[in-house]
Amino acid sequence: MFEPNLMTPEFHTHTLPNGLRVIHAHKAGQVTHCALVVNAGTRDERKGEEGLAHFIEHVLFKGTTKRKAFHILNRMESVGGEINAYTTKEDTWLTSSQRNKDTERALELLADVAFRSVFPKGELDKERDVVLDEIAGVDDTPGDVIFETFDSHLFGDHALGRPILGTPGSVKALTRDQVCSFVDTWYRPTNMVLGVVGNVTWTETLSWAERHFAEVGRGDAYPSPVRVAPPQHAGTFCVEQRRNVQQVHHVMGGMVPGGDHKDKLAMTMVANVLGGPAMNCRLNLNIREKHGMAYHIEANHMMHQDVGVFNVYYGTDVRFHKRVSDLVRREVDKMRHTKLGVRQLHEAKQQLLGQIALSHEHGGHVLSGLAKTFLVHGRVETLDAVLKAIEAITAEELREVAHTWLDPQSMGSVTFLPD
Repeated sequence: MFEPNLMTPEFHTHTLPNGLRVIHAHKAGQVTHCALVVNAGTRDERKGEEGLAHFIEHVLFKGTTKRKAFHILNRMESVGGEINAYTTKEDTWLTSSQRNKDTERALELLADVAFRSVFPKGELDKERDVVLDEIAGVDDTPGDVIFETFDSHLFGDHALGRPILGTPGSVKALTRDQVCSFVDTWYRPTNMVLGVVGNVTWTETLSWAERHFAEVGRGDAYPSPVRVAPPQHAGTFCVEQRRNVQQVHHVMGGMVPGGDHKDKLAMTMVANVLGGPAMNCRLNLNIREKHGMAYHIEANHMMHQDVGVFNVYYGTDVRFHKRVSDLVRREVDKMRHTKLGVRQLHEAKQQLLGQIALSHEHGGHVLSGLAKTFLVHGRVETLDAVLKAIEAITAEELREVAHTWLDPQSMGSVTFLPD
């Protein structure tokens, strides 16, 4: 039987007077991971601002009231640390990983970047070209582009259907005024979480947070994100595009439970059984191993705050495309209509529990889960509670969730075919 208590980190939380929420978990080792998470991403951009949240993630590092761009980059790199940032559809992460002794150094820098950036126009113009190159790089990677194309058809005009990087046209049109307005609206302590996981104490963490974050930003109420759930599609979509590719790339899927839905955990297990990272998942065994028709095939359950996305992706030779598509649909159909046996259910649970255990060996993964949950829900669900919920899932529950959410009439597909 799995022993959850052996891997559950103790965590502490606190809210500073300006509204910034702080969460800390102790983890032995030589490295501490920090993140300042902003509850704003692609879906918070207005129409015509596509790519703005991601562009800001870049230009935050181009100068503050006390540092030039070089000094920002050098601050952590000079001690062997790694400062980074990334943007998702719903949030923006500023992160730093470093030796324990340099944790306060990292927190001071994150506060400076998030609250004192000055966005020099010349630096914005240079970084715009960098982002355009980044977009071009994605366009050269069909395995990435196809997911953007799939989302755009799945969500239609909804903000979740927009590419995180934006388009060349939208990025070229972004202005400094738009950058400053977005930052002023969303980069407020009340809309952020500061997370720290590593071999530093809660007392130290809270002291550093108070020293470097208590007086920054605005603590007044911020406008809540206007996050209207996307409308469910009435039917399927089937999109085929000719591309400069050597093999067929295919994504099929649809909308499923998100982070606020009771079926989210069961849906995650369904996706894991079908096409999770393990080599013994059903799609890999029955398509790659048995028929040798796809080198890479996977199933994913991506959770946004109020909606999720289930998809299956594979790449295959054009000769095998129809056969692989039929085999995928057969496996999905089997999941919808046939319950897992007692042993299959036990193994599915143990596999997911083991994957969670492995992920919690890395402090950065622990930090991601804690900070995201605290940001969205204002609370943290303990790891023990999650593991017990997994143990409680029944075979009938999995079949019912699969049957409800993986109806072929609610799923669409995008295919890239060789020219």
